[in-house]
Amino acid sequence: MFYYFDWTLLLVLPAMLFAFWAQIKVQSTFSKYSTVIGRGGYTGATAARRLLDANGLYHVAVMQSNGGKLSDHYDPRNKTLYLSHEVYGSSSAAAVGVACHEAGHALQHAREYAPLKLRMQIIPICSVGSNLAMPIFLVGLILSGAAQAGGEIGYWLMMLGIACFSLATFFQLVTLPVEFNASKRAVEGMRDCGILTSDEIPAAKKVLSAAAMTYVAALAASLLSLLRLLVIANNRRR
Repeated sequence: MFYYFDWTLLLVLPAMLFAFWAQIKVQSTFSKYSTVIGRGGYTGATAARRLLDANGLYHVAVMQSNGGKLSDHYDPRNKTLYLSHEVYGSSSAAAVGVACHEAGHALQHAREYAPLKLRMQIIPICSVGSNLAMPIFLVGLILSGAAQAGGEIGYWLMMLGIACFSLATFFQLVTLPVEFNASKRAVEGMRDCGILTSDEIPAAKKVLSAAAMTYVAALAASLLSLLRLLVIANNRRR
């Protein structure tokens, strides 16, 4: 039996492998530096609290998340840091680094950091675009096989789907400076507040660097997926 091979899948394969590697890297790096216990005695929760209070953010709450491993995040809607079980009560350099990174997002919010403001503003439209992109593109792909007018409509529906998908790619692009800046604020805060010593901070930085690679991988995957859709649309119009 003959099976059709979609060669355009090769366009996204490198990004898929990169994303897989990045996920393994962040997990292994976190596990490795979870054995480096900070001499200051700060847990993830108390480190985040120390950094927040040092910047006058007494109103930002720090709570333990009910999510899975490394489900840590800052919710700007209720001004709350949610730390995973592995981070909240751990005194490791890895946990403290992750907690202070999330506190860094709270600092961005309080200081009205422009990329974070932009990301918050585009979330609704990017979410809608991401959900509609593939259904619209697939309808266009089906219609593109029709003759004349139907094929032309199909092509423009594919282009509309690509435009919707590009919103998700733009969101990933805006996310990069937000994440890198939050890590920068975390490292500065850990140093300035004496949360970790100078010889412990490199361990936390390695964890944050590994985590940053997951966002780089997500952007790469989104860009190559966008390229794949453009190639498919162009081939269908010929």
